[in-house]
Amino acid sequence: MLLYLRLFKESFSFAINALTNNKLRTFLSLLGVTIGIFSIIAVLAAVDSLDRNIQDQLSGLDKNTMYLTKFSFGPTDVPRWQRDNFPQTEYGDFDFIRRNVPDIAASAYVIFGSPQTVRYGAETISGVDIIPVSNEIYEIENIKIEEGRFYTESESINGAPVIVLGHSIAENLFGNSNPIGKQIRVYGRRLTVIGVMKKMGAGMGGSPDDKGYVPANFVRRFQTGGVDGIPGAVIIKPEKGVDMGAFEGVLKQRFRVYRGLKAGEPDNFFVNKMSGFTDAIDGIIGTMNIMGWIISGFSLLVGGFGIANIMFVSVKERTNLIGIQKSLGAKNRFILFQFLFEAVILAVIGGLVGLFFVWIGSLIALQFTGDFEFVLSAGNMFLGFILSTLIGLISGVIPAISASRLDPVEAIRTGM
Repeated sequence: MLLYLRLFKESFSFAINALTNNKLRTFLSLLGVTIGIFSIIAVLAAVDSLDRNIQDQLSGLDKNTMYLTKFSFGPTDVPRWQRDNFPQTEYGDFDFIRRNVPDIAASAYVIFGSPQTVRYGAETISGVDIIPVSNEIYEIENIKIEEGRFYTESESINGAPVIVLGHSIAENLFGNSNPIGKQIRVYGRRLTVIGVMKKMGAGMGGSPDDKGYVPANFVRRFQTGGVDGIPGAVIIKPEKGVDMGAFEGVLKQRFRVYRGLKAGEPDNFFVNKMSGFTDAIDGIIGTMNIMGWIISGFSLLVGGFGIANIMFVSVKERTNLIGIQKSLGAKNRFILFQFLFEAVILAVIGGLVGLFFVWIGSLIALQFTGDFEFVLSAGNMFLGFILSTLIGLISGVIPAISASRLDPVEAIRTGM
């Protein structure tokens, strides 16, 4: 054991000498390892951060939640011309579903709107995502209220001119003053602020802090006079423990009857499931990981060649010393491990530099990503260390074997 500790110490000394005596050569050779480790760990950290932030945003939403609408949220075999002729999902559809489909924990009707301008006094905010939706969305999305309240079922049905604001919108409009009870202008109409949501941070489809909720019937009343025909969807949250296949079958069957579809006629609506959406996200994240590994792998390959080059040069420069060591009784495995350790140490140094740059990059990213949490896990750091070690082993094994097989007499004579 003591022998191998001494061997490691000598190899570390040789590696440091290689770094200090041939700075430019070493720098260029280790650059590939540094870039490769930086690329892989940076990609893994970015993907992990994206995945964690997405999961945090979806944590309050049941994966069994369904969206019934004329649009498909993913790829579909239904032709575009046929989808364009599907009827809009109307408030009456929502009313039928909540009254006639069993095992529904909550359902809501939402209108697909466009960004609106919000005004209060001299303050104006453009491009605000105002969501017209019935009151049940409070339960489905697990909305958290910091001040005031969410609108009631009565206010939702009657289309009361009330609004619940995201944290950032309320802060920008009212500053430190209490927004509850104050009137703002949206859609060119006055609405009373009855609630402000808790600060949530960045999320999918924009931050909840930059959104606002109004009763869907309020928008229906002035946009269409109560007559449907505007793009909308029914959001359905099944009860826990329900057989999802059977529930979806009952939902489709009863809604087909409601729309007067005959046997053999295709559905003129889509039931989009959140579980499918999250599976698609997992697939995208997996693809991003694979692409990151492929791209970074080329850098690691170049880095491996660089380490191998250093080791071949090191063997050439120390041929005489190898001959002397072997003539004094050094065994082949001693020479083999000496150069292997040296290759690993060089690769690990390059890897540690790459990890250091990832760490610096994560600190910089935190300053520019705001509420987006950039995750640099200990697991990814350990993976970077293991990868750099493997690169050193793979790159150094052939030069080490060639060094260990040198004939001592020929080595001394060649090195003189």
